[in-house]
Amino acid sequence: MKVLIVEDTLSLATVYEHKLNRAGFETAHVDTGAAALSRLRKGGVSVMLLDLQLPDVHGLQILETVRSEQLPVTVVVVTSSGSIKTAVEAMQAGAYDFIVKPVADERLITTVRNALERETLTEVASTVQKPKVSNSKTGFVGSSLPMAAIYKMIESISRSNAAVFITGESGTGKEVCAEAIHRSSPRSKGAFVPLNCAAIPKDLIESEIFGHLKGSFTGATSDRDGAAMKADGGTLFLDEICELELNLQAKLLRFLQSGSIQKVGSDTLKKVDVRVICATNRDPLREVEEGRFREDLFYRLHVLPVDMPPLRARGADILELARHFLDIYAREEGKEFQGFSVEAEEALMAHGWPGNVREMQNLVRKLIVLNDGPIIEADMISVVQGRTPTPAREAAPIPMRIPGKSVPAQTDVGGNWPHLTLPLGQPFEILERQIIEATIDACGGSLPKTARVLQVSPSKLYRKKELWTAQEEKEAISTSAEDEPVEAPALT
Repeated sequence: MKVLIVEDTLSLATVYEHKLNRAGFETAHVDTGAAALSRLRKGGVSVMLLDLQLPDVHGLQILETVRSEQLPVTVVVVTSSGSIKTAVEAMQAGAYDFIVKPVADERLITTVRNALERETLTEVASTVQKPKVSNSKTGFVGSSLPMAAIYKMIESISRSNAAVFITGESGTGKEVCAEAIHRSSPRSKGAFVPLNCAAIPKDLIESEIFGHLKGSFTGATSDRDGAAMKADGGTLFLDEICELELNLQAKLLRFLQSGSIQKVGSDTLKKVDVRVICATNRDPLREVEEGRFREDLFYRLHVLPVDMPPLRARGADILELARHFLDIYAREEGKEFQGFSVEAEEALMAHGWPGNVREMQNLVRKLIVLNDGPIIEADMISVVQGRTPTPAREAAPIPMRIPGKSVPAQTDVGGNWPHLTLPLGQPFEILERQIIEATIDACGGSLPKTARVLQVSPSKLYRKKELWTAQEEKEAISTSAEDEPVEAPALT
């Protein structure tokens, strides 16, 4: 894998090449933006060291081109401008990291090594789990690993006609998932008909599913098609399926087995072509064990299971969703909001989100309606959530102990921070991970607070955590493959 150095100052480019070659990296050098893009489009480049001030084009424009053309390269920006504004613009444009001239040898080599590792893991993840169905096509917002698994599941499931059983807490997006499966399937031209089994009176649910004839019961003033008939050629989504009474579960089972419906008040059967997707926020196996859900119906429906992750398990998706809803509702209300303060983002990340994405939607809408911006502050969130605002406390450095050395904290920490012992003789990446994970634990799991303690950006910590998770998955896959028994050849 090659490192492309984009630098118009020949002496600096020569220094970078010398340092990287000595560290074992293969390098190439160009001195203009046009030459860089031409080289990238030929392939074979894994990491690009990009100077922002080039003679023909600004480096940010190259970043935009890399992102728009989806060129497979990890970009590290190298510039003499150390301003926060430039760093933010580069990261927003897709840069992996940002280093300032003059670059120390260790910093340069470590950054390139980390960038190469990221590119390798990205390639592995794309072959193992990257779905063709993207979040933009599913209606979801978020790119965390749990959601990447959901996109992959949707891609696989959509090609089948088998029943789908979606589980997950309330507000996790079970209906959004069902719609995504329908839109990605060969049935997408047919109707998607949702029916909430918990929102319909028990004496009307059979009619709502299968339809009825005029006069079949009080209030039946005309013939009416049910949801199953309306979904003919498409998808029937039965939400809160565990709310169905046992007698109606038996009729649903007959419908699934025969593919025929019988309207209330009718003696005739009619064939329909329907794919059934159902969902519940309960534990369906427990419902079966306790006799509230038919076992035979469960196994008829539970062919392709999908378990939606709760919002609290989706990491950086929390902030991505918050910004998404802020943009939508601010436009609806005719107000201008620029975003969330660091303390507000910390409050969002620290919250448990028992109501999941639905709770997030309601919270952001209330914040927009009750405030005028331009920044959402932590105390605004506390007021809307009905909690007493607490003043923000400046994070203090964590003291560490290394064998034979002691590094005291620079400020008083009030005895709240634990000590960390780091054994020497380990690679930098391992020590870095130990420090970051220990700091996250000490900060109660808050990545924004951890970022303030370590004086790095929160996005960098989110990326590192996702890289570690991807690396663990890669190792697990490799170990699993090695552990598979090899079948002995038959003796003849």
